[in-house]
Amino acid sequence: MFALDPRLQQDTLPIGDFPLCRLLLMNDSQYPWFILVPRCEEVSELFQLGVEDQRRLWEETTFLAETLKDTFGADKMNVASLGNVVSQLHMHVIVRRRSDVAWPAPVWGRQPAVAYSADEVSAIRAKLRMALTDDFTFVEG
Repeated sequence: MFALDPRLQQDTLPIGDFPLCRLLLMNDSQYPWFILVPRCEEVSELFQLGVEDQRRLWEETTFLAETLKDTFGADKMNVASLGNVVSQLHMHVIVRRRSDVAWPAPVWGRQPAVAYSADEVSAIRAKLRMALTDDFTFVEG
């Protein structure tokens, strides 16, 4: 049974589901920062997924990165799977702009998070509704 890590639950807002992954929005309005979490039980490393799920994770990650780059006008996309704090396998997909508060440094630990307002989250959801394909299901959260 898939369960989201409590830290991810605390720090993110649910957006919806791809066929394999749950899409989350990091609750930090300084960056359009998204997280993909495969809905698999007790997986902490990429190699623990079956070959088909590995392929699907990479497809969903690259599709999301390309979509976000176009939708949010990124100068650079940062894509990473670290898991040093949260061991549950997850992919960070972060829109970076030369004007963001941490540029060009990594976003981790640079600035305290600034939570999104309800209106800002609604605007992000609206942008994503126009950009994501039929194999994505939005959840209200």
